[in-house]
Amino acid sequence: MRLLALAMTTALTLPALAAAQTLPALPSLDETSAERTVRRAAMTPPELQEDAALQAAIGSSSRPAADVARDVHRRPFETLTFWGLTPGATVVEIEPGRAGWWSAILQPYAAATGGTYVAVNRPLESMGVEDGTADMVVVARAFHNWHRAGRTDGYLAAFFKALKPGGVLAVEQHRSVDGLNPDVTAPTGYMPESHIIRAAQAAGFVLDARSEINANPRDDRDHPYGVWTLPPVRTSAPRANNANDRPTPLTEAERAEFDAIGESDRMTLRFRKPG
Repeated sequence: MRLLALAMTTALTLPALAAAQTLPALPSLDETSAERTVRRAAMTPPELQEDAALQAAIGSSSRPAADVARDVHRRPFETLTFWGLTPGATVVEIEPGRAGWWSAILQPYAAATGGTYVAVNRPLESMGVEDGTADMVVVARAFHNWHRAGRTDGYLAAFFKALKPGGVLAVEQHRSVDGLNPDVTAPTGYMPESHIIRAAQAAGFVLDARSEINANPRDDRDHPYGVWTLPPVRTSAPRANNANDRPTPLTEAERAEFDAIGESDRMTLRFRKPG
């Protein structure tokens, strides 16, 4: 029932089912090569754009319960549909981390649809695929780290090289108030949306679409321990050697207030490699 309800909520954003096809006639004994090609093409079944395989991957009982509990905040079906994930795609996820929230969906989805899933932790060393062969590169909540380390431009260049023409760079990122200096916001985990867009465009990408799927207007970004104050990390006391942290722990009332915000306000962007 949960999957059915989820599919219904996204119906307006998804293409309709492909039209039903009439079964092709049986081949004649004198069928030519050209006629055989046409007949076999007509036998290809229609693709269901609602993507039952994606729904199955999201609803799988093998996903950790803690991951499933976060679906209300991260909206995996809507987000992956917006990014344009398709059956059989070659998907590269950058720095999925030990928890692997997206990989727990993308890996079984690739296996079920004949696609390829590749996790990459060191893009400057290898993207895990041949140049120009990836259909999608997924980047979730990482640009603030790259900015602080001066890696953004090099990473974006590697993504561009790995993607095929028309391939998608899919971005999910904690979002600061726009126009702020990323040098100031990055240590708190947030980045200006315009900064990410300009960086991707400088690497050769075209902004294909932006969405408010993962917006959270309750998030004012004013947190004593940065974005990590919010769920799921829920930092509640100053961290060692972190000058940005408030020096005192949260009170119980403060902890409850930040928990009530939910997860961060996030930009959701789709870039495309021209071609």
